Amino acid sequence: MRAIEQDRFGGPEVLKLVEVDRPEPGPAEVLVRVHAIGVNPTDFWHRATGGLAGRPVRLGWDLSGVVEAVGAGAALFSPGDEVFGMPRQPHPAGTYAEYVTAPSRHLARKPAGLSHVEAAGLGLAGLTAWQALVDVADLRPGQRVLVHAAAGGVGHLAVQIARARGAYVIGTARAPKHEFVAGLGADEVIDYTSTDFADRLRDLDVVLDPIGGDYGPRSLRTLRPDGILVALASPAEAYLAEEAARQGRRARFMIVEADRAGLRSLAGLVEAGQLRVEVELILRLEEAARAHEIGQSGRTKGKIVLTP
Repeated sequence: MRAIEQDRFGGPEVLKLVEVDRPEPGPAEVLVRVHAIGVNPTDFWHRATGGLAGRPVRLGWDLSGVVEAVGAGAALFSPGDEVFGMPRQPHPAGTYAEYVTAPSRHLARKPAGLSHVEAAGLGLAGLTAWQALVDVADLRPGQRVLVHAAAGGVGHLAVQIARARGAYVIGTARAPKHEFVAGLGADEVIDYTSTDFADRLRDLDVVLDPIGGDYGPRSLRTLRPDGILVALASPAEAYLAEEAARQGRRARFMIVEADRAGLRSLAGLVEAGQLRVEVELILRLEEAARAHEIGQSGRTKGKIVLTP
């Protein structure tokens, strides 16, 4: 099969198309013929530094495709089933390939109304937003939530999830993306290039921050007492927990995890018409380097997807 691999750390140019043996599913695993692969910022980080693995790995965690074969004891799926998901995260999954093995319980059935390209963009970004807002922040109806980078991969899904849970949603985005973010259901959109959100907002219940840097400390200022900031960018943001506690607020750093229940919840929102995946660009598998170049610009809306 064809796959994208790298033998050293570096820029997008280290990604190479190679021919490798097709994997075989082990016990409780399935073999998926991949139809589409989501591209995520964590891919850029692992490519450049090794990320959590600390070594060059075959990139990719998002996938949508068709079950080709099942391993011993994998009773949830049969060959021919359409599935999507985010297998093995935070461990390497290697979805930049034509075939991938995955634990069967790291996948869910693809919603019938969702294309493979759309479903490939839902797993990691959708689970990140779901786990941050629902599992960590326990977002409830009537609460006020701020979503940073609201037009991005995680952000555009987080806006819709928060809206579906009955929250009042505020997003930050550049002015050209305001119409897009408002169309997702945001009640307010702030242009972070011209307005300091930290001066404008107060008494928020939840802030979702995928950016890091000074966004964390500034976001703490916008929270009500006992409000919560969920930080996604870096373990270095853990210091925020101490600062938040000093201010009578809360902060948590979160790494998304493989989560079948979360995938099924996302699929339910899709089927209910409450969640859609914006795919801005579709590229071929062999164009992975270009996908990274474009993705790292930070100017895209929604998702970039590769197709084998």
